[in-house]
Amino acid sequence: MKTIEEINQRIKDGDAVVVTATEMTQIVRENGAEKAADEIDVVTTGTFGAMCSSGAFLNFGHTDPPIKMTKTFLNGVESYSGLAAVDTYIGATQPSRNPDVGIEYGGAHVIEDLISGKDVELVADSYGTDCYPLTEVKTQVNLENLNDAVMINPRNSYQNYAAAVNSTDETIYTYMGTLLPNMGNVSFSSAGGLSPLLNDPYFQTIGLGTKIFLCGAEGYVIGEGTQHSTEVKRENGVPVGGAGTMMLKGDMKQMDHEFVRGATMPKYGSTLFVGVGVPIPVLNSDIAKRTAIADEDITCHVTDYGVARRSKPTILETNYQELRSGSIEINGVEVETSPLSSYKKAVKIAKELQSWIENGKFLLTSPVNLLAHEGYSPKPLEIRRQTPIVNELQSKPLITANPDDEIGDVAKRLVQNNINHLPVVDDDQKLLGIVTSWDIANAVAKGKTKLKDVMTKKVVIAREDEPVDIIARRIDKHEISGLPIIDKNNHVKGMITAEDISRLMCAKNREEGI
Repeated sequence: MKTIEEINQRIKDGDAVVVTATEMTQIVRENGAEKAADEIDVVTTGTFGAMCSSGAFLNFGHTDPPIKMTKTFLNGVESYSGLAAVDTYIGATQPSRNPDVGIEYGGAHVIEDLISGKDVELVADSYGTDCYPLTEVKTQVNLENLNDAVMINPRNSYQNYAAAVNSTDETIYTYMGTLLPNMGNVSFSSAGGLSPLLNDPYFQTIGLGTKIFLCGAEGYVIGEGTQHSTEVKRENGVPVGGAGTMMLKGDMKQMDHEFVRGATMPKYGSTLFVGVGVPIPVLNSDIAKRTAIADEDITCHVTDYGVARRSKPTILETNYQELRSGSIEINGVEVETSPLSSYKKAVKIAKELQSWIENGKFLLTSPVNLLAHEGYSPKPLEIRRQTPIVNELQSKPLITANPDDEIGDVAKRLVQNNINHLPVVDDDQKLLGIVTSWDIANAVAKGKTKLKDVMTKKVVIAREDEPVDIIARRIDKHEISGLPIIDKNNHVKGMITAEDISRLMCAKNREEGI
């Protein structure tokens, strides 16, 4: 058994033995946890990835005459000013108000610009009061002339996180990056065996007041991050999905641009790449064993982001050794994998922190309270006005067509049933295509006789369990008026049209007195 005080004395004396988490894995394999605990004092960890729940408190100082800022924009990105006269909080994912820029630039980029030493345009207005008479201000600010610039990140460094695939027939754009159709790629985000909270899975050493590496400077853990979860499935002692998180604080004026970057996920928006390194004091053999976790020992769920629901289905279980290899097998097919985080940068962070400690520049701190290791289970938001689901639509008789049907017969079917769309199916009612009244008119004009010659084979579909507002967006995006409804086995269950959605929403509004 060792104490943090004893380790700090060894750091001061230049005698501390500090290794990275990657090195610790090999040490424990060769020598065992007991011997490793005797010989190693500190294990350093690192991660550098997209952490959307990040931001910064800024204090501009008072103008003359003074202003009580009520709306504040930094390089066109709105920040929250409901704090005091000249304080604001800018969130990483807030987009620019400039329609020509939109989601391509956001709060994350403002934070990076400030840390890089760039000037940032400040525009603020106010309603004016007797003691704060100024109603507007427009000027340039930078990190040097700000009184305070404190990074406060409500939720960073997830303990583990699911990898993402997309089972739909179209590309989707998410915070996990661009996901190709039909499970064409896998995106993952954790640094695996280097990741801070995976090296202390039960939070035996990390808590309020733990000093860390944050974006190239000293920072602190200031508590559990939002959505911190402890009631999770574990394998080899570590969670198989998103679990523990940390709330972090650091002085932006001390940070290094190399370890903090604003980024834009295509068609999704901005995010902040944050570099975090946490030192793990090796106080006993159990901690030594935990810090020896390897990529192959960390299970990761591959989940389907093509399902636009809070709970997404798991496609398979894998591990970070397989994910980092460049491909994994899904349903007998090799699928390319790619990381959202930079493993190279994570290694650099762990080594940088190792160097700080070895050179006596960084002492460990004893947490005031350890992060909670039990009793935390985030609850979903209850929506008082529930979003309707596709299968809640009033059922209509299912009318379909076969690829070998005659054009004339299909035309009669459309007219007799007063419809504009027909799903084309095989004998098992599996979707093959779709045809519209316009397709039929076009076929007649061109002298076509068989439906298979004019039907659309690449079909935009709706799933039974999808929210109706998702389908409404899909209809608008593809500029179509209806979609076939299919079940998980690709069987056609019906049609949903823009008119159906309009009727459903009107009925819901009447029920709720809107």
